[in-house]
Amino acid sequence: METSDFLSSTSSTSSLDDLSDSDDDFELPVKITKRKIQAEASSLPPKKPRHNDALRKLSRLSCSPNVSSAETSQGHQSFQDTPRPDKRELDSDDPTINAKNIYDAVSSGKSDLMTVVDEWLDYYKQRHKQGLLVLINFIVQCCGCQGVVSREMLDSMQNAEIIATLTRQFDRSLASYPLSGAGSSPKRFRAGLCKFASVLVRLCQNSLIYDEYLFASLLSLLTGLSDSQVRAFRHTSTLIAMKLMSGIVEVVVAVSFQMQTIQRYYNLEMGKDMEDQSSQRLEELQASITELLRKKEELSSLLNATFRGIFVHRYRDRVVKIRAACMEELGVWIKKNPDNFLNDGCLKYLGWMLNDKQSVVRLQCVRSLQNLYTEKKFIGHLELFTNRFKKRMLNMVMDKQYEIAVEVIKLLLQIQQNTGEVLQEEECAHIYTLVYAAQHSLASAAGLFLYLKLKSVIDSENEQGINSAFFQELINFYVQCKFHDHGIYLVDSLWDVAAAELKDWECMTTLLLQENDLTNVEEDTLIELMVCAIRRAMEATPPVGRIWVKKGLSAKQMKTREQDRQRITTHFIPLLSQLLAKYSADPGKVKLLLQVPLYFNLDTSSSAQWMEKHLDQILTQICLIVEKHTENAVLEACSKLIDTLCSNSHTFSSRAHLAFSQLFDNLTEHFYTYYSDLMQAPTDDVFSGAMALKRMAALVSARNLSTERLFDSCTDLLKSRMESRHFDKELMVAALRCSGFHLMWAKVNLPSLPTKEEVKRLKEEVAFFCQICQECLSIAQTEIRDQAFELLCDLLLLYRANTVRSEPGLQKVYYVPSHFLTAEMAVFLLDYIFMDEMEEEADEEAIKHLQKKRRLLAGYCKLVIFGVVDLSAATNVYKYYDKNYKDFGDIIKDTITKTKLINPVLSARSLCLTVQQVFTEMLVEGVNKRNVDEIKDLAKKLAMTFGNNLQHVRKPLVALHMDGIRFAFRGCQEEEEQHSNVAFLELLSEFSFKLLQQDKDLLMDILKSQCPTAALSWDSVNVYQRSLKGTQAKLGERVEAITSPTMPVTKRQKINTGDKKIIKRQKIDTGGLMANFNSTLDCSSIHSSELPSPILTSTALKQPPTKFGSRGGVYESDVGSGLTEPESDDEFNLESQRPEMLSTKRLRSTPIQRGLNTQLNLLLLNDDFSEQEEEAESVK
Repeated sequence: METSDFLSSTSSTSSLDDLSDSDDDFELPVKITKRKIQAEASSLPPKKPRHNDALRKLSRLSCSPNVSSAETSQGHQSFQDTPRPDKRELDSDDPTINAKNIYDAVSSGKSDLMTVVDEWLDYYKQRHKQGLLVLINFIVQCCGCQGVVSREMLDSMQNAEIIATLTRQFDRSLASYPLSGAGSSPKRFRAGLCKFASVLVRLCQNSLIYDEYLFASLLSLLTGLSDSQVRAFRHTSTLIAMKLMSGIVEVVVAVSFQMQTIQRYYNLEMGKDMEDQSSQRLEELQASITELLRKKEELSSLLNATFRGIFVHRYRDRVVKIRAACMEELGVWIKKNPDNFLNDGCLKYLGWMLNDKQSVVRLQCVRSLQNLYTEKKFIGHLELFTNRFKKRMLNMVMDKQYEIAVEVIKLLLQIQQNTGEVLQEEECAHIYTLVYAAQHSLASAAGLFLYLKLKSVIDSENEQGINSAFFQELINFYVQCKFHDHGIYLVDSLWDVAAAELKDWECMTTLLLQENDLTNVEEDTLIELMVCAIRRAMEATPPVGRIWVKKGLSAKQMKTREQDRQRITTHFIPLLSQLLAKYSADPGKVKLLLQVPLYFNLDTSSSAQWMEKHLDQILTQICLIVEKHTENAVLEACSKLIDTLCSNSHTFSSRAHLAFSQLFDNLTEHFYTYYSDLMQAPTDDVFSGAMALKRMAALVSARNLSTERLFDSCTDLLKSRMESRHFDKELMVAALRCSGFHLMWAKVNLPSLPTKEEVKRLKEEVAFFCQICQECLSIAQTEIRDQAFELLCDLLLLYRANTVRSEPGLQKVYYVPSHFLTAEMAVFLLDYIFMDEMEEEADEEAIKHLQKKRRLLAGYCKLVIFGVVDLSAATNVYKYYDKNYKDFGDIIKDTITKTKLINPVLSARSLCLTVQQVFTEMLVEGVNKRNVDEIKDLAKKLAMTFGNNLQHVRKPLVALHMDGIRFAFRGCQEEEEQHSNVAFLELLSEFSFKLLQQDKDLLMDILKSQCPTAALSWDSVNVYQRSLKGTQAKLGERVEAITSPTMPVTKRQKINTGDKKIIKRQKIDTGGLMANFNSTLDCSSIHSSELPSPILTSTALKQPPTKFGSRGGVYESDVGSGLTEPESDDEFNLESQRPEMLSTKRLRSTPIQRGLNTQLNLLLLNDDFSEQEEEAESVK
């Protein structure tokens, strides 16, 4: 027989019948009809099968287009259709071989499954039927079914009837089955079950896999179970079938390898001369080839039947784990047996499931494709698949699951490396921009892609060297991407793969010091990248804002960091002065270069004699830069560097301090040259004096260089400008900074036993400066106003009374702000922090403006936390907790938390006072001028700041309710129909759900004693009573609410609460309190239904109270959870799948013009605050 004849015969039987190589196979069948379940009982007795009859029947049932899937799984294939063992088989059972023992061995994860399977095989070889019955019951037990298949059922029933019986015996009340769940036990059981199936095939590969009974019967049962409506049956049987098929694929590969080896021997024998040929040898080889062909045909029949009977239907199952298991095993089949599976008919399933709605399935598809693209011999067969699904893979780099996006980038990198120019440059640019992503793993994957792309275009024979060419390409990329403010993120993305190149300081400085090699933009970029690389090497952590798994530095990483620090110090100290001299005229470059010495190891460098000269040169350059530049960024960088160099921990600090003192003296002399002109306002020649004072302020902020004369001059200058109303921004800001820093240094350097004159003078200076700053708060110049407020917060915090209690000599060195000053600061917050109408600004400017406002608000909140201002002053901040949560919510929430730690009762009462002030403003301005729902939302959000430890918050909550009750009935007369403040009880009811029952009873008695007799029937009182009783409002009940936009202050008015409106209110209140706040604000202390449902307002339907721990597990239903085909490839993009961020709409009300009078009117509510403290303490 010729070689070609054997090969053609082999190829004709080795491929799957249902798989084609046409491009039409990539079209996803959108319309899917539900398979009907048909069960037909065979009326004829079973016939004795012929050779391979069981395999052929199983294959025909799976391959026939006229047979439904139900028929394939349940209809005509029974255990009786397969060959039966001889009558000599024994019916007795071996007690050591049973389904329970095998199940325990598999689920424990500690048993040797090779021994377990081997013992079962010995038992099966002696008792075929009984052994098969043990294996079937083992599979049933793996499904979590309590039913058992008996010998009578096996002999008299077909598969469909057996499965129907097991379905009826299945306990559907169970919430799980062995393979379900996400804990360690299901994972261990899954691993054991998969290993059991693999070992079973491996031990049977030379004998029982061809016995025409065991695997045919087993796969027939699994095919029927995989089509069951019971999820446990479907999931378990599919997983076992997929693993069995993977094992059979390995057997097919082994048989094919044996056949190829024997075929070579046969060809060698046939190639000999006729007299040298051995006819016996040829007959033996021919018989071996024929036998292997027969085995391969039988195995192909099993594969074909399993693929068409199980995989084709289950790859789109409604259960996610089933779909993922199918995709995982399909990747294994294609890689191990490419002759049969590496074709478009199989690859199309991986392409289709890239659009799956579940991330687990998409991730498994990507990983399966990664295993395929690593094999270069597969690339030719993957060409059509790559062109068809390339667009989808490019879109998946923006997947909402970062893990999938990372794996897709790795996949595209393999495609780019192995397929040449399949990805165009504009398609690669889609990946490049991800180096600026917030997720560290995603950015690192994109950095690897970019790095390899840059390296591919670098000429290794470049005269400047490989690293020089790398930096040139990196600079070009950075400039073209136009992300000029994110250099640190680019460096961090490349750090894992290009750390060696980015640490090449010699190459960077060489490029910078060369003449006319780089353009101005390229020099800016290279300096920025160099400084970012130094910072990344020293910090050894990703930059702020990049999400990564936080972990401490290892000993090796710390050693590497110290080595890099020493290299940076040794290399840059001789060259930094040259770089500063070359780029001294460019503020942007100088600002970056001044950051380099911050990472020097100055202790080591100062001990080296040869480096002292270079350090002196650096000091000289810094002094020249201060004298030359007036930009805030440059002066701030100089200030940080001066503070570092003058640190007393370095031996070099004395020389640095001397140099900067001389510089300050020169600037002071220059300032006093123009001082007389500056005092004569108005004058046009103020620039030189103002710039000198600005430079002096930068130096004073770093070191104590100020004098009493300078402070007096600055304050006189400020006073003169305030009186003349001629405000120069640069001059007044510099004067404020010099004066403020002088007072700060004076407090820090004050001796432990100061004289009375020193204390008196210092207190007078602080009071005088605070008065100047208070007047500056009303100036229209934003820079002056913000600087004055910032200095006020710092000075009041530094000179607070409780900072000097430990030093007896300093007990009188403190300053208490006046009520007028605190009122002015509160008005500043109202006008310029919370109610500031921001103009149309660029994104960068808007971010800077918001950062400045957050810094100013944080300064005021520190005054509240440290007791500088009264706790009631915090209401000026708390009232905007809801409206401005997006911008300042974290700061306000942290302030509330800190104040509760200091004084829980007073903190709770301040929250009540906040709601009272907002409520009073609404009544004064008119109900139609404020959305009452916002007040309710504020009350709900403030109530959520109390923890879920109800015992811990008892006293604060009781004090809060007592204040609220007194406020509601303040000035209420017996004959009055309803007082305007009584409606406040509806807002107070938002805090009732945190109360314990005994406290509710106490407050109920207090309510009855406080309110008039006629008031007990008022609707607002009834709402509050129901919140204390925990009862539910009746549907359609007409109650009074404060939500009417036209309600007079003293008139009663009913609101139409039809069924529809009540239901709508229920949705708003209940969902808004528990769901919307948790998802949008993420600040609630209650994350589950451990507490009863909160009592809501009068217009809402209240839920029945639930018991603690009443949440029960619900078994996930299969109904309505089927997989739907995606409508487009973009369905799972990050842009379409990422949940939209819920923005908090800022209240754009009319700016308050009443100024200080308005604030004083609001503060009138604080009169009783101190008087009520003793009453609140009585509750303790």
